[in-house]
Amino acid sequence: MQFDAKRIVVAFGGNAVYPPSIKGTAEEQLDIMAAACEHLVAVIKAGYRVVITHGNGPVVGNILFRMARTARELVPMPMDVCVAHSQGGMGYMLQQSLANALALHGMTETVSTIVTEVEVDPRDPAFTHPTKPIGKFFSKADAESIAAQTGWDFAEDSGRGYRRVVPSPEPLGIVDSPAILALLAAGVIPIAAGGGGIPVVRDERGCHRGVPAVIDKDMTGALLAADVGAGALVMLTGVERVAIDFGKPTQKFVSRICAAEARKHLAEGQFPPGSMGPKITAALRFMERGGPRTVITSLEKLEAALAGNAGTEIVP
Repeated sequence: MQFDAKRIVVAFGGNAVYPPSIKGTAEEQLDIMAAACEHLVAVIKAGYRVVITHGNGPVVGNILFRMARTARELVPMPMDVCVAHSQGGMGYMLQQSLANALALHGMTETVSTIVTEVEVDPRDPAFTHPTKPIGKFFSKADAESIAAQTGWDFAEDSGRGYRRVVPSPEPLGIVDSPAILALLAAGVIPIAAGGGGIPVVRDERGCHRGVPAVIDKDMTGALLAADVGAGALVMLTGVERVAIDFGKPTQKFVSRICAAEARKHLAEGQFPPGSMGPKITAALRFMERGGPRTVITSLEKLEAALAGNAGTEIVP
């Protein structure tokens, strides 16, 4: 695969398009996405060909919670279908928001969302050790009460309360990569693998079926970036740069780091699993597949980071 410096994968965190401070209405989400898409338009104007992916942690958790609350009246859908619901709904809103922003700037690019399946291993140990937090925060008492009613697993999350945790298996391959590449070849801006993709396994006949899990969107983003030959994997988060000794008097922000240094700091525990750990791991996976560059930054600094004037750049 040839890597194109002007082709980039931009990965939005779930909280970037569905922050915990909002009530969760469609109007709120559309307003947030419209603002986010202005930054994407600037990048597209600069000549970058963009592939978009996004998280869905808050949204899919709310869908599952809603189904649990209405289970007596309506048969709940399995988790993989709920991931598909979140992927389709969020993809639609991003697609419409970006298409509108492009039109307002006099640009004619087409945007399209692909409901994307991602293959996982049915023997992945994640299925017996759920760790992926999704949905809203609860008090310990409420979490224990809901767990007793539903059998769900809960875990404390970053000192902010308790959230449901679900299996998060390693993504092995993106089933729909040929369709994503076809859209790119046709000049379409794809929105793909939202929420890490719909987790599926392959049976002995070569057929796929969904499984109950939520894949980490950054790990799938690394696969997506490699599959499309992206010159950069850009992961948007709540801070401008990655820090060493975060929150300590010795804290130091990092502008550029090589893969060996990043791997060393990861092993030392500098990047916790619930924070920068998945992003650093995804950056390393992208480079293992030949990827030339990963950028971690905030949405507001997207353009500057691509130019090397902000964010943290990870290189081989």
